[in-house]
Amino acid sequence: MPELPEVKTIQDQLNAIMPFRIKRCSLSRVADSIVHTPMDHLVGRSLLRVERKGKLLDFILDDGHHLLSHLGMSGGWLIASEWITTKHTHVQFTGDSGYLGYVDPRRFGHMYLYDEPRAAAKLAELGHDLLAPEFTAPYFKACLLRYPLRAVKVSLLDQSLFAGTGNYIANEICAHARVLPHRLVQSLSTREINKLYRAVSTVINGTITRGGVAFGGGYRDTKGDKGTGVQNLVVFYQQECQLCKKTPVVKTVLGQRGTYHCPRCQK
Repeated sequence: MPELPEVKTIQDQLNAIMPFRIKRCSLSRVADSIVHTPMDHLVGRSLLRVERKGKLLDFILDDGHHLLSHLGMSGGWLIASEWITTKHTHVQFTGDSGYLGYVDPRRFGHMYLYDEPRAAAKLAELGHDLLAPEFTAPYFKACLLRYPLRAVKVSLLDQSLFAGTGNYIANEICAHARVLPHRLVQSLSTREINKLYRAVSTVINGTITRGGVAFGGGYRDTKGDKGTGVQNLVVFYQQECQLCKKTPVVKTVLGQRGTYHCPRCQK
C-alpha cells in the first residue's frame, strides 16, 4: 500500500502539471467500486493544485470543490501525453494538452467529489499529517498515550492519530527507536517515546528523497517508475538487520500485519 512518501511523491509530480483543465472524464465499467460520487461536475472545471493529508490526495477545483483520492493498496495516478491504455485505468481525464489517469489493479482505492464542508469533514477524520507543523513531540506523545494498552505498532498505524503511516513506516520507526513493535504503550519510558518521535522524521525523510518504496508489482509514480527507498529500510522485508549488520530479522504477525524486528537492536 502506498504510504506517505509514495503519496507525497505522486502529489509533487501532479502539482508540476497544475492547473489542469478537464475536457472529458472517462470511467471504466467497474469504476463504481472506486468512485463513490458522480463525476459529471468535473467536466469543464480546472484542477488548480493537489494538497495532501496523510495518504489522502486532495485535488482543489477552481470552483472550490475537492476531489479526494485514496490510493488503497495498489492505486496510483499516471500523467501522459497520449490516451492512457495501461490495464486497470479506471478514471481518465482528458486535458488541453495531456491525460491524467487513475490506475488501480486491486480496486481498493476510493474517490469522492465533495464541496468544501464535506471535504473538510472527511479530512478531519485523520490525525495530523506526519509532515505537518502541528505534528509536534507533545502531540505525538499525547496520541500515543491515549491507548496505553495497545501495542506500539498498532497505535502507530492508527490514521486518526498519525496520518500517513503504514506498515513499513511503523516497522521502521520502531526499529530506528530500538523499540519492539509489540511492546505495550504503557511500558514505554519518556526517553523511548521521544526516540519514536524522532524516528518518524528519519524514516519519512529518507524514503521521500528516494521517491518512495516499491515492493514487487506495487507502487509506481506518475511516470510509471519505482521509488528506490527500499534501500533505506533496516528491518522491513530484510533478511538481516541493517542497523547492526549481523542479526537475522524476525518476522511475526501483529494486528494481522506482517511485523519485522531485530532481536538484538530492539528491546
